[in-house]
Amino acid sequence: MTGRPGPAVLPSTLRLWSGLIACIAALGVLVLGVAYADESEPRESDARIFAAVDGVGPPWRHVAVVTDFLGEPVGAVLLVTAVVTGCLLLRHPRAAVFVVTGAGLTVVTTTLLKPVVGRTIHGDNLSYPSGHTAFLTAIALMVSLLAAGRLRLGRAAGTAFVFAAGLVAGAAMGWAQVALGSHYATDTLGGWCTALAVLPVTAWLVDRTADRLTGRWAGLPAHPPDDWTTDRPSDRPSDRRTERRADAGRQQ
Repeated sequence: MTGRPGPAVLPSTLRLWSGLIACIAALGVLVLGVAYADESEPRESDARIFAAVDGVGPPWRHVAVVTDFLGEPVGAVLLVTAVVTGCLLLRHPRAAVFVVTGAGLTVVTTTLLKPVVGRTIHGDNLSYPSGHTAFLTAIALMVSLLAAGRLRLGRAAGTAFVFAAGLVAGAAMGWAQVALGSHYATDTLGGWCTALAVLPVTAWLVDRTADRLTGRWAGLPAHPPDDWTTDRPSDRPSDRRTERRADAGRQQ
């Protein structure tokens, strides 16, 4: 036991850019929410995108249905369980907590925002932001963050890798939601931005809480220096006696 905290889920090299992206994404969620509040019909941009992807046939419709399933309750639970199991097999319990917390907070955030914005589709179905898009984007962001830390990617490479993963996942689920008629395109954009805003904050909170708990259990500071251990050789009584004998020998 060295008392060191476990590896961070948000690598230090990515904290600055992740924070900036989170702020921009949160602003995007707010702007879109205000712009489309209480609407029930698509605007011109939504109508054009819907016309371009509506009515997809096999095999692409099957792909859209499978992608949509990943955001449904059963599919979401299976996906989170698979990722958490992988984290535990890699002996990274903090990452497992991060995945559960991040997925949960993302779903809760979209659920709370929908009645506040009040945008509807197909009658009275609340649609903004898209919870399916936010959830799959969140999973991609969390997995890519953990991979970036494990691979020790630098700031530029790590940020590009994480952002690209979130972009691909968000675009895939967004396309599926529009193709199936479940959401407007701007709903999916709002869901994507929601995940980008929630995940960096969640990662920071998980790291900070885990560091504090680790320090408390071990009786150590919450953020020990990189070269600190609880069992340095010079602090052991036997080693101090050896050092005194060596000093006495040199004096003689």
